[in-house]
Amino acid sequence: MANHTKFSLMGPQVVAAIIAASVSFLTLIGTLVAQYLGRRATSRDTQKTLEQQREQLDRTLTEQREQLDRTLTEQRKQLDRTLTEQRTRTLNERFATATSQLGDDKPPAVRLAGVYAMVGLADDWEANRQTCVDVLCGYLRMPYRADPGDQADQEEQLTYRSSREVRHTVIRVITAHLQDGAAVSWQGLDFDFTGVVFDGGSFASARFSGGTVDFTDARFSGGTVDFMRAEFSGGTVNFSVAEFADGRVDFRNAKFSGSEITFSVADFSGGTVDFREVKFSGGTVYFGEAIFSGGTIDFGRAEFSGGTVYLSDAKFSGATILFMGAEFSGCTVDFNFAEFADGRVIFNDANFADGTVDFRFAKFSGGRVNFFKARFSGSTADFRGTKFDGTVDFDGAIFSGGTVAFHAAMFSGGTVAFTGATFCGSVINFDGALFSGGTVHFFKAMFSGGTIAFNGAEFSGGTADFSGVTTWSDPPKFDSPIPPTVKLPVMHRSL
Repeated sequence: MANHTKFSLMGPQVVAAIIAASVSFLTLIGTLVAQYLGRRATSRDTQKTLEQQREQLDRTLTEQREQLDRTLTEQRKQLDRTLTEQRTRTLNERFATATSQLGDDKPPAVRLAGVYAMVGLADDWEANRQTCVDVLCGYLRMPYRADPGDQADQEEQLTYRSSREVRHTVIRVITAHLQDGAAVSWQGLDFDFTGVVFDGGSFASARFSGGTVDFTDARFSGGTVDFMRAEFSGGTVNFSVAEFADGRVDFRNAKFSGSEITFSVADFSGGTVDFREVKFSGGTVYFGEAIFSGGTIDFGRAEFSGGTVYLSDAKFSGATILFMGAEFSGCTVDFNFAEFADGRVIFNDANFADGTVDFRFAKFSGGRVNFFKARFSGSTADFRGTKFDGTVDFDGAIFSGGTVAFHAAMFSGGTVAFTGATFCGSVINFDGALFSGGTVHFFKAMFSGGTIAFNGAEFSGGTADFSGVTTWSDPPKFDSPIPPTVKLPVMHRSL
């Protein structure tokens, strides 16, 4: 009622104006709302468009980048191929040049340059390093005229010395690359010295690790070839049929570990081969069928630990073989069927511990084999079936533990002497041995433990002389009756 009264008091114009204002306001509000909503829709459309454009741009950039990468990769590969081809071409040209410089028709200075060129190429060309080394070894295998001697004319002597210098340079550069710490190492490669004539040269401190080192049929004819402190580990080292005719080959303090070392059928006819203080650990050393007809082979204070040293079927007919002070621990030294016809084999002060020294069926027909003050502790010395017609000397030897077997050995001449030997805890067995000549004597020997037996031995000649024994707490055992050729100490002649 009141409101109606209020509007009734206004004029029609006023009411119309109010209504018009309200409509305008509402229209304004609607317009603003519409504009706001329109702007939001436009923003969403713009954002979507921008996102689509960004995704398209990313795809385009990715495709362009991948295409660029493919192009760059192909260009890089092509460049690498080109550089490789150019490098290979250059290396092949260097190889051809160096090879041509090593020809026999070239002056020594040119050949010397060829050696260094080939060495540099080997260092730069790993893929064909072995080939370059093969060429250097091949140069050493070329025919070589030995020293013409002082009676030759000056030109001939100069030619020889120049050629020798080139050859010794090859040996020096090979050795330099086999040293620990070499800028470029050639360790593990193969070295073929087959038939090479060596009249000097040094391999001192070289490390031959793996690979094959072949001196088959090589000839050591003079000068000094030095292997001092060299190390041979793994792989194969072959001196088969090599000839040691003169000069000196020096292996002092070298080490052979896990290698197969072969001197089979080698000919030691002169000069000196020095193995003093060499260490053989594991592996196998073959001297089978080697011929020792002259010179000196010295294993003084060498150490043999584990592995086997074969001298089976070797022939000793004039050389001197020295094992003085050598140590044999846990290894086998095999002289099966070896023949000792002349010369000397000396084991003085050698120590045989926990291994085997095997002379089965060997023949001592001359010369002298000495075991003076050798020590056999826990080892086996096997002379079964051995033939003694020379001199074998065990003076002062000590047998403590282990076994010394002379089963079925044949004593037909010469002398086997145990003068001053000590038998304490060993088993010494002459069972079934045949004494038909010569003398086996035990002057001043001491039997204080262990056993020594002659059961089944045959005494048809020769003498087994115990008359000078100083200690007799464990006298030898014989089949009864005691043969007349066995001489016992006075107090035991009734045995």
